[in-house]
Amino acid sequence: MVRFFIYLLSLAPLIYLNIRLFIFDNVNDPIKYIYTITGATATVILFFTISISLIKEKINLIKYRKEVGLLGFFYALLHLLNFVVLDASFDLDFIFKEILEKPFIYLGMIAFFIVLFMAITSTKQLFRKYNKYHKFIYLALILITIHWIMAQKSINISQYVYIVIILLIGFSKLFQQLIKNLK
Repeated sequence: MVRFFIYLLSLAPLIYLNIRLFIFDNVNDPIKYIYTITGATATVILFFTISISLIKEKINLIKYRKEVGLLGFFYALLHLLNFVVLDASFDLDFIFKEILEKPFIYLGMIAFFIVLFMAITSTKQLFRKYNKYHKFIYLALILITIHWIMAQKSINISQYVYIVIILLIGFSKLFQQLIKNLK
């Protein structure tokens, strides 16, 4: 039942996106709108993924963390595909030009490759070997937040909230590690 709720909740933005784009057809810039929905959804899901280990004492969702993380990767992949397919039309010259001219794009790509690595190494066998590198999710979330701020060319309240959340999560993980080492 929990698994069904996770998938239903995580696919809701995709359903909403399709309804807005294809049924109501009232989006001025569809490519930008797809960027916004897929990027924000990936960010929220990835933030929730790292929060799962923090709330495990109150609500134990650890057995769903991998699936939630893979759903976050799915939205990050859709975000990247929107750039490559719809925005750039597979034009490699345009892609490289955009990467060089807009630093927020390569920050996003670095974050994407971190999340891609984590998705690839999320199988039981590979996770045992590479789990210590999964801590790079914190770096990816910082890069994603900077990517988002730079893409918007301004900072708004939701971005301040994400910055505060990532700092709180990072410091709480650091604090947990210090307590663990003291014992």
